[in-house]
Amino acid sequence: MSGAVLEGKAHKLGDHVNTDLIIPATYLVTNDPVELGCHLLEGHDPDFVARVEPGDVLVGGINFGSGSSREHAPLAIKGAGISVVIASSFARIFYRNSINVGLPILESPEAAAAINDGDSLRVDLAAGTIEDLTTGEKFEVPAYPEFMQGLIDSGGLINYLKKQE
Repeated sequence: MSGAVLEGKAHKLGDHVNTDLIIPATYLVTNDPVELGCHLLEGHDPDFVARVEPGDVLVGGINFGSGSSREHAPLAIKGAGISVVIASSFARIFYRNSINVGLPILESPEAAAAINDGDSLRVDLAAGTIEDLTTGEKFEVPAYPEFMQGLIDSGGLINYLKKQE
């Protein structure tokens, strides 16, 4: 993913999307990202996953990923084919868990407010840009530090550590 540009359709959610909404506790009996991804946001919208295409982008408001500290939430997002999450702000533990499982997330209140559901987006992690191809708006975000980009490129912390051996 290093230097990769991510493109997909925006799926916009509101504020305070918690981990129980992202993946209901019923499904915490597995760590399989694809199985978890089949149930992403089903309590919010039972047909949500049917509309997701590989590479799509979740866009949230403030405090995205609040609630329990389960890694299942970012695993479910990744397993459903979402390439990146953009939000106004993230719960700290969700932020860390996302990086640990190799799910890129970007904090941008401006982008989160301006992007509409269904907009086509282009995200360049290395350059630190979010571009709304539908409206032509472009947003700058801090690029990931090299070590964090290494975690994302490796697919998460475990794979990153295995490569270091």
